[in-house]
Amino acid sequence: MIISASRRTDIPAFYSKWLINRLRAGYVVSVNPFNRGQVSQISLKAEDVEVLVFWTKNPAPLLPYLPELDRMGYRYYFQFTLNGYPRLLEPGLPDVGDLIRTFRQLAEQIGPERVIWRYDPILFTERTDFRYHRKRFAELLKMLSPNTRRVVISIADDYKDSLQRLSLLEHQGFARLEQPQSTPEFGDFFIELAELANNAGLEIYSCAEIYNLQPFNIRPGKCIDDEYIHRVFGIKVTASKDRSQRLECGCVTSKDIGAYNSCIHDCIYCYATHNRKTAHQNYSSYQANSPSLGLAPSVAGEI
Repeated sequence: MIISASRRTDIPAFYSKWLINRLRAGYVVSVNPFNRGQVSQISLKAEDVEVLVFWTKNPAPLLPYLPELDRMGYRYYFQFTLNGYPRLLEPGLPDVGDLIRTFRQLAEQIGPERVIWRYDPILFTERTDFRYHRKRFAELLKMLSPNTRRVVISIADDYKDSLQRLSLLEHQGFARLEQPQSTPEFGDFFIELAELANNAGLEIYSCAEIYNLQPFNIRPGKCIDDEYIHRVFGIKVTASKDRSQRLECGCVTSKDIGAYNSCIHDCIYCYATHNRKTAHQNYSSYQANSPSLGLAPSVAGEI
């Protein structure tokens, strides 16, 4: 069994203490976000977990616990999103310089092959246009390429909540560019990203992308990737597509242990936080000893 921690929230950044408590306890209570009456208990014993996949924009709070994870026998790798967007788009994140130092520290601690850089989503606005992304990607690539072996990219999707948040910033230059895929610059842009990545020794893949980027030398990827896991850890895991994910998603089957509306990075483009106020309330009221991020301790304890 593969554990995703998590597509729904940033567990390393905000819930590291909760996670280590769950790993020590050997189980977690998971709530189906689309049917809260569907609750299940998932084993987190090291012998039952093939791989832990961490999704994060700031793993610094989890770093002190990684030696304990190693002693407990867990295999794990990180999907580390680092875009370096203007502060208005990512108001809750640490300074990009601090994140770059954390990226390097993590790679030194566990090895660059277990830290995947995510430059996503690529948000095309008047201020963050093709020219902006070429420059930003190249700058970050230069600083991060010694510390990773793979970069993942995707184009921002049109989620209702994120579009509404972005519309409030139009007067500050963040009006969304309409149909950038229809412009002559679209293909050249992705060809250049692929060339930059390959010249730096990095594989480049897309993530759940509805547009075919293969003509531009960017293959569709699997963020939870059976072939990658076999290469890095020498084990074989399921190759079955995760049916709970979008059609375009290539990830293999996993169990996600996070909860929506609980991340407080406040990124404008986020799909997992529908209401910022609710997310901050959930974060402030969560308890590190709860068996679940999605239920109150008293309720979760009855499962």
